[in-house]
This record gives sequence, structure tokens and C-alpha cells, in this order.
Amino acid sequence: MSAPDVSVVIPVYNEEAGLAALFARLYPALDALGVSFEVVFVNDGSRDRSAALLREQFLRRPEVTRVVLFNGNFGQHMAIMAGFEVSRGQRIVTLDADLQNPPEEIARLLAAMDLGHDYVGTIRQARRDSWFRRHASRAMNRLRHRITRIRITDQGCMLRAYSRGIVDAINACREVKTFIPALAYTFASNPVEIEVRHEARAAGETKYPLYKLIRLNFDLVTGFSVVPLEVFSLAGFAISLASLAFVVFLAIRRLVVGPEAEGLFTLFGIAFFLIGMTLFGIGLLGEYVGRIYQQVRQRPRYVVQAVLEQARSPGAAEETAVLLK
Repeated sequence: MSAPDVSVVIPVYNEEAGLAALFARLYPALDALGVSFEVVFVNDGSRDRSAALLREQFLRRPEVTRVVLFNGNFGQHMAIMAGFEVSRGQRIVTLDADLQNPPEEIARLLAAMDLGHDYVGTIRQARRDSWFRRHASRAMNRLRHRITRIRITDQGCMLRAYSRGIVDAINACREVKTFIPALAYTFASNPVEIEVRHEARAAGETKYPLYKLIRLNFDLVTGFSVVPLEVFSLAGFAISLASLAFVVFLAIRRLVVGPEAEGLFTLFGIAFFLIGMTLFGIGLLGEYVGRIYQQVRQRPRYVVQAVLEQARSPGAAEETAVLLK
């Protein structure tokens, strides 16, 4: 295949129930664009029949379909990184496989890129998520913006478009853990955000429960800023000064009033507060040290079992076994 104008990268993990609906809407939407395109599916170690369905779709339209098969589950962002590495389009669009981001909205992202934007983020209109998920997401967005100064209104929306230059810059980064939309924003010279429709999940269940969302935000904050460490250092300095002043006060009070036991529980409360602050600081420092530890081991970020793509000879298809890091 020659280099297409648009590459659509779609990570897939246990999406057997919704893939047929995705195929039925995705390919007509891309055909209607009137530009050359390719669809890069990345199977992230699915335990259901997702890989088999992707293989069948590849055989139906091998000229525009490529499938990357992981040999295990490495996470959504690593799946996108693998899709970026094999994509060949001048513009790359990422899309969820659950149809919460309608494929028909891809045309709007490409139209924004036609205006000269090299990064197009999206904001979901009338989100179909739970009340808790919507408000927790907004709170984390505000916190993340204050810490990293990266302006992403809706960090949970996967539907985004990137220029070839930004994707090449992302591919050149060898970070073990990263948050792709934020990383792309740091490389963009003319970013923009547009509103897109949001639909309820077509089938299956969410792959981001509360714990994974918390982990994702820890990765985002520690991967793009040292502000938490600076804030904790300042807080520790302020608490140390306050503690010193309180000790001096207690020493003077003991000399003036004499020994007393009434303030024992106050001292316990202060001690527990300081211990809690210390433990939190150790955990925060551990997040940064953990990132360093994972990075210096230099293990492959993901392992590709095979790539399904059309052979160079017309009308043929091939399966290539490769290892990507």
C-alpha cells in the first residue's frame, strides 16, 4: 500500500460484542471522506474472539486494513503507540472501539486540520457517562491543568487527530509510561479543540474502572511535572517551621506553668498528622522513583506477535511476525 492520507488507529481489548457494529459504521464513514485511508487495529491481548474478528475484517478489506496483534495486554496507550509506529498516513486519528466516539465525527477533525491545525482535541457533548464519572473527570482535568499547564478540556476522549510530524515526535520518545494526548500537546504548534457527539457504549463494559482512572492521572501528573514534589517540599518546610514554633511554645509553657498532661492528645493529633504527611510524601516520591526504575530497565514497552497487512504484490495478503519496542 502507498502512504494514505489518513490513518485511523483503534486499540481493541475484549470488544467482541461491538466490533461488528464498529465495522458497519467505520468503513462507510471513511469511504465517504473521498481520501485515501488505512485502518490500523491493535489487539491488546484480548481474551475473547476480538482477534479472530479483526482477522476476518482484514480478509474482507485487506487493501485498507492492518491488524497489529499483541502477545499480551500492555494497555491502551501502548496499543496506540504501536499503531502510531506502523501507521503511514499524513494525518492520524485515534478512535475507541466501543462506538462512544462516533466514526462519522472523523470528518470534522480532518476539516479542522485542513484549517492548519496540527493537533485536534475533542470535547464530548452531552456525555453519556454516570454523574460521578463526569464530575470526577472535570475535577481531575482542573487539577491536571493547574499542575502541568497542559490545556486539555476533556482528557478522557480518545477521538483526536494528529499531524505526521507530531506522531513522529511521539514515536521518537522512548517513555515506558506516558499520556499520549498530553505528550502530543507539548509538541503541537497550533492545537485546537472541537466539540463532538458522544454516544453510549455499544456493547461490552468499560476498561477504565475507578482504580485505573486514578493510576492514569498519577501517570499524567508525574510524567509531565515535578510540581507535586515542589509543593510537598514547601509544605514540609512550612510544617517544620510551625512544629519548631510549637515546640518552643511548649517549652516556655512548661517553664511558666509547669508539667501538665492535658495537652497529650493534642500532641498525638499533631504527631499523626505529621506521620500522615510523611507517608504521603514517601508515596509521591515513590511514584517518581518507580517511573525511573521502569525506564532504566529498558524492557520492551510491548511485544507484537504478528502484523496482518497486504503484501506488496497486488491482490495478496501476508502475516508478518515482528517485535516492536
